[in-house]
Amino acid sequence: MKRIGILGGTFNPPHLGHLIIANEVFEQLKLDECWFMPSYTPPHKEVSNEIDPEHRLHMLKLAIQNHEHFSVQDIEFQRKGTSYTFDTMKAVKELYPDVHFYFIVGGDMVEYLPKWYKIEELVHLVTFVGVKRPGYELKSSYPLEFVEVIQVDISSSLIRQRVKSKRSIQYLVPNDIKQYVEENKLYESR
Repeated sequence: MKRIGILGGTFNPPHLGHLIIANEVFEQLKLDECWFMPSYTPPHKEVSNEIDPEHRLHMLKLAIQNHEHFSVQDIEFQRKGTSYTFDTMKAVKELYPDVHFYFIVGGDMVEYLPKWYKIEELVHLVTFVGVKRPGYELKSSYPLEFVEVIQVDISSSLIRQRVKSKRSIQYLVPNDIKQYVEENKLYESR
């Protein structure tokens, strides 16, 4: 059975922390692939510094372009609107019934799992993989596999703030993302 990891999120913008997490889980769990699944409109948080969602999708494609086992799955972009992980994974499982999915969540989301839409059913569709994030503990009453990853304290909100403050984001995002943000003047006045 094929084993595929899924890293969901807003990716506003994608950064090296996302790539490190995906790569560590990919290698440690010996997955066949890792899919990045951007949310069009996340149900659990407001997308701050609103930019056209297509910018987020394009940056994500740029970020993973050099990893042969990484791809972007835009199912939530195709649906538009708010998407819940349960609905997305139910649809994905129907399309790929012979795949075992590992849904990667950071420590912040591990703590939030009890509030996820239809979590009791979702745990039967995917295996959750918890990764450490500074400031959060990896404890849950839900079944989780844990993967130790290199601790990199980078967040999309930090990057947006640095751009707004006219500070460099070099070495926080892939060079293609840095260039794309600069060329499209993203996050500057938000």
